[in-house]
Amino acid sequence: MNVIETHGLTKSYGATRAVDSLDMRVARGDIYGFVGKNGAGKSTTMKMLAGLSTPTAGTMKLFGAEAENTPAFSSAFSRIGALIENPGLLPNFSAFENLMMKALSIGVVNPRAQCVELLELVGLDPASPRKTKKFSLGMKQRLGIALALVGSPDLLLLDEPFNGIDPEETRALRSALMRLNHERGVTMVISSHVLDQLNRMATRFGVIRSGRMVREFTEEELHAACGSSVRVKTTDPARSLAILEEHLPGAAFRVEPDGGIMITGASGARHAAASFGGAASDTAMTGAPAAEDVSRVLAAASQTIIELSVIERDFEEYFVELMGDTVNEPADAERVGATRRGR
Repeated sequence: MNVIETHGLTKSYGATRAVDSLDMRVARGDIYGFVGKNGAGKSTTMKMLAGLSTPTAGTMKLFGAEAENTPAFSSAFSRIGALIENPGLLPNFSAFENLMMKALSIGVVNPRAQCVELLELVGLDPASPRKTKKFSLGMKQRLGIALALVGSPDLLLLDEPFNGIDPEETRALRSALMRLNHERGVTMVISSHVLDQLNRMATRFGVIRSGRMVREFTEEELHAACGSSVRVKTTDPARSLAILEEHLPGAAFRVEPDGGIMITGASGARHAAASFGGAASDTAMTGAPAAEDVSRVLAAASQTIIELSVIERDFEEYFVELMGDTVNEPADAERVGATRRGR
């Protein structure tokens, strides 16, 4: 079942469309990475999903309930926890007091125990009397996430949750969120400019540009688009292809118009080639053969190699392309921005 489903969702402010006919689907159990430039419409979309803003047009389903079914649709908002833009904190109270006030206001059973658990989950001291007005940006963000989790929501909407958090805290918070997803089945929509963190967490992605959804894809589809590949061209392409298929059964092949052969890992076996330590050059992880293996197989069969190169694509570059002014079709995606190393 889709936890979120929108069709033509639109939000206008005067003549400006902050969200423009957005179609979005988030399935139960997804960690959905919501990606776009500043001003692309991510926060506005989340506000509509959280019931904080009324759509101008379009339809929206939450947990299968439509807006026309007012009681069921209204009750769906009680199953959502949200941190959008800035956490709403009471500055003259401690972190524990902030959580307790929300827990008591929504009728949480055993509120004290839940508030202590949530503060420990996000790395804050439940016993600290420090007022939140003295918190750092990172501490405020972590408290905002704890507030979003009060009441054990089924859906979390987190807008830039890693802002102002140092690398060690980010890693701990990422692990905590993934644990909530795996152990409790909490569905999450997370927007972030820290693409490395999204790549480590998300099971599906949606890229928004100028208020419109550019593309939605799974983790596996991202890996397939951003893995490494080997391109080889010989004087006898047909014979070379037959030889490679025979000796490299774990690879996938595509013949290009100029006779070049593109060699990748089998479908679903390729991994994102991130500059943050991706797996593009690790053939054991990508499933694609090394250029040396291709050269050895062809040389042993007396094939004359005209060109042999490795093409790598950074997943961050892929997202930047989707968020930019132009989007190439999937068939051309591997070539855009690819780095070639002649062999």
